[in-house]
Amino acid sequence: MAQPFPIARTCPFSPPDEYVALRAEAPLVRGRLPGGPAWLVTRHAEGLQVLADESVSSDPERPGHPKHFLHSDPPPEGPKKRPGFFLDTDPPEHTRFRRLLIPEFSVRRIKAMRPGIRRTVDGLIDDMLAKGDRADLVEAFGLPVASLVICQLLGVPYEEREFFESRTRTYVTASADPARGSEAAAAMQEISAFISELVTAAEEAPGDDMLGRVVAAGELSHAELVGMMLLLLMAGHETTANMIPLSVLTLLRHPGQLRELRENPELWPAAVEELLRYHSIVDWFPFDRVATRDMTVGGRRIKAGEAIYVLSASANHDERAFERPAEFDIHRDARHHIAFGHGVHQCIGQNLARAELEIALSTLFDRVPGLRVDVADDELSVKHDAVVFGMRTLPVAW
Repeated sequence: MAQPFPIARTCPFSPPDEYVALRAEAPLVRGRLPGGPAWLVTRHAEGLQVLADESVSSDPERPGHPKHFLHSDPPPEGPKKRPGFFLDTDPPEHTRFRRLLIPEFSVRRIKAMRPGIRRTVDGLIDDMLAKGDRADLVEAFGLPVASLVICQLLGVPYEEREFFESRTRTYVTASADPARGSEAAAAMQEISAFISELVTAAEEAPGDDMLGRVVAAGELSHAELVGMMLLLLMAGHETTANMIPLSVLTLLRHPGQLRELRENPELWPAAVEELLRYHSIVDWFPFDRVATRDMTVGGRRIKAGEAIYVLSASANHDERAFERPAEFDIHRDARHHIAFGHGVHQCIGQNLARAELEIALSTLFDRVPGLRVDVADDELSVKHDAVVFGMRTLPVAW
C-alpha cells in the first residue's frame, strides 16, 4: 500500500518516525500525494544516484513531475516555471544561470564576506543585550541575520535594509501559517517590486557587487534577473533563518558538546555539517524530479514520466551511510550529507550558508555564555508540517 505523503514531523530533533520503517522496507517506496503517486527515495546511496542522474528532470512543466500532484485540485494548466528560477530548469538552460553565479559563491568571495557577516551578527547581539535579559531568538536573531546577509550579498543600499528586512521577515513567518496566506503573498509582491527596482538601478549603472556583475555580463533579461535574485533570497534566507534557532536549541540540549565547541572553536565547521545532516530542514521539497526515460534505482524500475522525491532527511539518517544516525555528534564526519543536494542542482549558496551558521552560532555562544531556553519542551512552537522545517519562536534568556 502506498505511503501517504508528505509526512509531518513530530519532534524538533528527528525526521518523521515513518522514515525508519520506509528505509527498512526498501530504498524506493511508492508514495501517495494528494493528486497522484510518486516514488520516494529513502536511502543515501540511491538518493545520490537519483540526484546525479541525467535521466531525471527538475522541470515542473514536464508531465509527471511531482509538483503536479502536490494538491488534490491542481490548476488545469499545471505548474509553471518563473523566469530566472533556475532550480526548476535542466541543462543547458540551468547551466546558463549557474555559470554566472558560481564565481559569486566561491570560497574566496565568501571569505571576503565574513567580516561583514560578523559585523551583522555582533550588531544584532548588541541590540538583544541592550533590550534586557530575554528575547525571541527567531525574531531577534535568526530572521534578521539571514535577511541582512542577503542584503549584503545583493547590494541592498543601507538605508533600504530596514524595509527589506521587515518584508522578508513577514513573508517567512506568514508563509508558514495557512491562515496568513494573503499576508505572505502581499509581502512577496513588495519584495518582488523592490528587487525589480534594484535590478533596474543595476542595469542603468552596474556596481561592483554580485548583481552588478551579473547584469554586466548581459546574458539575462530583466525578468530573469529578478527571478534569479528572488530565488537566491528565498533559498538562502528561509533556510538559514530556520537553521540558526534550531541549531541553538540542539546545542543547548547537548551541553557537553557545546562546552567542547567553546573550548575548541576549530570544531565549529564539523559541528555545522552535523547540524545540517541532523536536521535536514528542507527534506523533500527541492529534491523533486521526474524520470525522462526508464531507469533502475535500488532494484526498482522507474518508468519515464514517473514522479520522484528524494527524502534528504531520511537519506541523512540512513544507517548504511551514518553510524548511529539518530544521535547528534559534532565529531562525526558528516560531510557526505545531502542537505544541500547533489549533482548539477547542488545548492550554489552552500559556502555562504556554512559561513553564516558558523559565525552566528559561535559568536552568540561566545558573547552570551548564560544563554538558555526560556520555556518548557512542551511549550516549544515548532513548524512541524512546514515545507522548510524550523521554530516559529524560541524564547531564550541569559
